[in-house]
Amino acid sequence: MNTEQTETIGGAPAKAASGGPVIVISNLKKSFGGQEVLKSVSLQLLDGENLVVLGKSGSGKSVLIKCIVRLMDHDGGSITVLGKDVSALNGAGLGELRKKVGFLFQSGALYDSMTVRQNLEFPLRRMRKNLTKSEIDEKVKEVLEHVGLWDTLDKMPSQLSGGMRKRISLARTIIVDPKILLYDEPTTGLDPATSDEISSLIKDVQKKYKTSSLIITHDIQCARSTANRLVMLQDGEVSLEGGIEKFEKSTDPVVKSFFK
Repeated sequence: MNTEQTETIGGAPAKAASGGPVIVISNLKKSFGGQEVLKSVSLQLLDGENLVVLGKSGSGKSVLIKCIVRLMDHDGGSITVLGKDVSALNGAGLGELRKKVGFLFQSGALYDSMTVRQNLEFPLRRMRKNLTKSEIDEKVKEVLEHVGLWDTLDKMPSQLSGGMRKRISLARTIIVDPKILLYDEPTTGLDPATSDEISSLIKDVQKKYKTSSLIITHDIQCARSTANRLVMLQDGEVSLEGGIEKFEKSTDPVVKSFFK
C-alpha cells in the first residue's frame, strides 16, 4: 500500500510520503472497574505520517498510546507495532521494541536531579552502549541545536520555562533515533506562542528524522498545524477519520465543538 498524505496548514503543503502501516490497532478494548474506556478502537499509523488523535477529556486518548507501548495492558483486540504483536512480547522483546518508539510524556518527565546534558546522555548510555564519549557529545549537540536550546546544556530543569522543558523532553526523545514518536498532549499548559513553537518542532522532526508520529491532543491549533490525517475518538470508538477539511465540514456535534 502506498499513499501520500498532504499537510495543508502553515504555508506550502509538506507532503508525507507514506508506505505501509507501522502501527495497526484492531478492535482495541480497555476497561477500568467495569467502565469501558476503549470499546472497539481500530486505526493505523502509516509510515512517515503525523496522525493526530482528537477527543474530549476522558475519551481514552492517553490510555490508547500507553497501551501501544504496554505501559498498560489492553483487555481485548490487538496492537501490532513495526510488525510485532505487542501483547506477545516478553520482557526483552518489549524492551527492544521500546527502543524504536519514542514517548513524549505530557509532563515532559525530565529528571530533576540531572542537568540538561545528563538528561540527554542518559538514554544514549542505556540504549547505545557502544557509543564513544565524543559520539555522545555530538548527538547531544545535534538535538539541542535542533530544538534551539544549546545554551541550556548545563542548566537544571528547574531553571527552564515550561516550553523549554517540553523542548528538552522532545530532544531527549529523538536522541536515540526512534522510528515512531508518540506525543501525549504536547502543548498542554503552554501559552499560544509556545504551543506554536512546539507544533513547528513536531513538523521539523517529521521532516528531518523521517519519523511516523501519533499525536494525542485536544488542541485544535496543534492538530491543524501538525496533522497529515486525523481520527476522532468518541464513546470508546473512532467516530471520524480523514483530513482536516473533512473534519471542518463534519456536522457531528462533538467534532464541531473542536472547530468553532
